[in-house]
Amino acid sequence: MDITTIGGILFAIACILGGQAIEGGHASSLMQATAAIIVFGGTTGAVAVAYPLPDFIRGMKAAKRAMTNEHHDIGKLIADILELAGVARRDGVLALESRMANVTDPFLKRALQFLVDGVDATVARDALETEIHAEFEEESLTAKVWESFGGFSPTVGILGAVLGLIHVMENLADPSKLGSGIATAFVATVYGVGFANLVALPLATKIKRKLNLEKERKTLIAEGVLSIQEGLNPRVLEEKLRAYAGPHLAPKAEAA
Repeated sequence: MDITTIGGILFAIACILGGQAIEGGHASSLMQATAAIIVFGGTTGAVAVAYPLPDFIRGMKAAKRAMTNEHHDIGKLIADILELAGVARRDGVLALESRMANVTDPFLKRALQFLVDGVDATVARDALETEIHAEFEEESLTAKVWESFGGFSPTVGILGAVLGLIHVMENLADPSKLGSGIATAFVATVYGVGFANLVALPLATKIKRKLNLEKERKTLIAEGVLSIQEGLNPRVLEEKLRAYAGPHLAPKAEAA
């Protein structure tokens, strides 16, 4: 579980409710079923219109990516690539075929298969880079779904506010109904703006960041395998992979 995602949302909501309580407000005043139906239902419908059904469903499922951590030990990955480089340097590239059964990472296995099959380096690089780019672009669409939620919900919240005010105007002769109408109007705006800025847009940002990390990880794999094909010295290869790992991951690689 990614504690920063869930914890951040809960912390933000708690601070807002806490601030309201300090001013003498009550959380129950924000519980308006009518406003929730208008904002969340209307926003969901608008996003569904904006995307084909498969993309919409994938976008909804992508929220799980933001709330969970996919653990990848980059230090171990670099160590495994260096071990494969040592085998190739000592016994030849074809010797890697016997090691592929122990490789669990699908992308690393496909990259090694190019190497074992003797695919030209240029062709192999083009194929791997195309796969990385295509997957990144495809998965980035899921983040755009949540960006759309963040873009539509404030406007739908305003729509809910207008509807609430219309209800108020229709019942000016009955003061008992004015309070609920005004409450619905303002709460709809709170729901729309709050959902956009506390949930939808942060989720989109987190999804994009995790997609970038996965893109960087696969780029590291591709560069490692292609460097093995070039016959790069394992010591030089280690420095190269540590550079690709980035400043946040380099210490793990060094410890490995």
